[in-house]
Parts: sequence; structure tokens; C-alpha cells
Amino acid sequence: MKPSPFSDEKFASDLDEFSGERAANLIPNARVSGPIPWVIAIMIALTVMAAAGAMAVSNLAARANADLSGAVTVQIVEANPDTRRQSAERAAALLGEDAAVQSIRLVPQEELNAMLEPWLGQMAEGEAVPIPALIDVELNEAASEAEIARLQGVLDLSVPGARVDAQSSWLQPVYSALASLQYLALVLIILLAITSAAAVWLAARSAFTTHRETIEIVHHLGGTDQQIARVFQKTVGIDAAIGSGLGLILGMLGVYFIGSQFSALESGMIDGGGLAFWQWILIILIPLFGVGMAVLTARFTVIRALERML
Repeated sequence: MKPSPFSDEKFASDLDEFSGERAANLIPNARVSGPIPWVIAIMIALTVMAAAGAMAVSNLAARANADLSGAVTVQIVEANPDTRRQSAERAAALLGEDAAVQSIRLVPQEELNAMLEPWLGQMAEGEAVPIPALIDVELNEAASEAEIARLQGVLDLSVPGARVDAQSSWLQPVYSALASLQYLALVLIILLAITSAAAVWLAARSAFTTHRETIEIVHHLGGTDQQIARVFQKTVGIDAAIGSGLGLILGMLGVYFIGSQFSALESGMIDGGGLAFWQWILIILIPLFGVGMAVLTARFTVIRALERML
């Protein structure tokens, strides 16, 4: 008698061939239809803009600090214009003989009047408001507190009323504000990473719950936790790659737009905020970190869910 095609031996043989990795492929793969690609695209775009902004601010602060590290300003405070001019010339002569001084420049009175005219109007050109004489000094090294005190002592002997200040000290509030912006960008990046991981976790949990019955069947057919997790990793990885690529494009467009707006200011200080080549490489690598984080989050979520299910 011819054996039935549905005999126990035949069924067991077919079931054995369908077990393991092939059984795990029974779990549906729904890509792009869910919210994950779009959520990750938004998060990556914001991360790219935040990271670019943080690095630009860091470059700006470093450039300004380097340019002004050896810059010193000497003010001659004197009401009488003739005495003020003579004191300024004497101070410039003394500083010019100092070995620590690289260059000096006595700022013309006309230039000072032009700088103050927007605030003082025509009063800046008269003597109604005495304007201190200014001397720009560039030192061979950074203007340390000890060096400032030494120059102040040199001038005190011959030019009473002279005041020596490091130009970088005037911008200390600006440096503090720039540092705060960097910390804010760092906190924003961390929050975006946490939010992205949470979104992937929720999506993986939802997908796991939706296909719970299928996962149980796959387990009975011999599918292991690792094989089932790989199915979810592959799905999330593809979704994350699509979203990260789109997010990188959107983020770079945002960086270009903001950069062009600042470039229109034509300020030398703003030019110091340009990104270096290696910084652009870091920005381009952000989507890869996003994909890796999404895959690891999906794997951890599924493995934990499988452990609780069994």
C-alpha cells in the first residue's frame, strides 16, 4: 500500500527542514510603513544641526581666543587733550622698547570719534566728553596676569593714569555665553539620542506584541531567540538606514542655510566658526551611530521580551 504523503515520518522530515532560520523568516517584515524611519529622520536632522552648531561655536571661541590671547589695550585717561596726547606718545615709546612687545599702534583720535559717533553723536568729536587715548599692543606671548601687572608697573612710573587691560578679558562674558551654547547643544544631542532609542523601543515592543502568536509558532518550529532577534534587527536596521539618510540630507540643508545667513554678515569673527574637514567627517558619521543605536535597541528589546515570554 502506498504511504500517505501526510504520514508522520514525512511531516517530521518536512518540519525539520523548515525549522531554525527558515522558521524565523515567518515573522513579517513591515518596512517604511511604520513611523520609525520618519522619527529617526527628524532626530538625525536635529542632531546634525546641533552637532554642527556646537562645533562651529567651539571653533569660533578658539579662533577669538587665539587672536586675542596676546592682545593688550592701554588706555590713557586724561581730561586735557594735549596732556593726553603727550602721555599716549610717551607710553607708546616705552612699550616699543619692551622686549615682550611685538607691535604697538596708537589709535588715531579720528578713528575713536568715528567708533563712538553712533552712540555719542557730534559730542564724540568735541571735548564735552573726554575720550581716553588708546594704544593697541600685541605681545610675543599670551597676555598673562603677571605680564599685564609688569606692563602696568612699567607705565605707572612714567605715565600716571595709564591702564593696561588684556583684550580677551573684555570678551569673557562672550566666551561664557559660547560655552553655554556648547553645553546646551550637547544636552540636546543626548536628549535626541534618548528619544530615538525610546521610539525604537516602543516600535519594537509594538511589533513584538503584534506578531506574538507567530513568534510562538516559530519557537515551536525550532527558531532560537537569536534568530528571531535578527529578524527584528534587520527590519529596524533598514528602517533606521532610510531614516538616517533622509535625516542627514535634511540636517545638511539646515546647516547650509544657517551658515549662509551668518556668512552674509561678512564678519571676520564669524568666519572663524567654519568647520574643519574632520568635523564634517564626524557629522557624516552621525547617521551610522543612529543606525547602530537603533539596531542594538531593537535587539535588546526583543531579547528581553522573549525571555519574559518563555
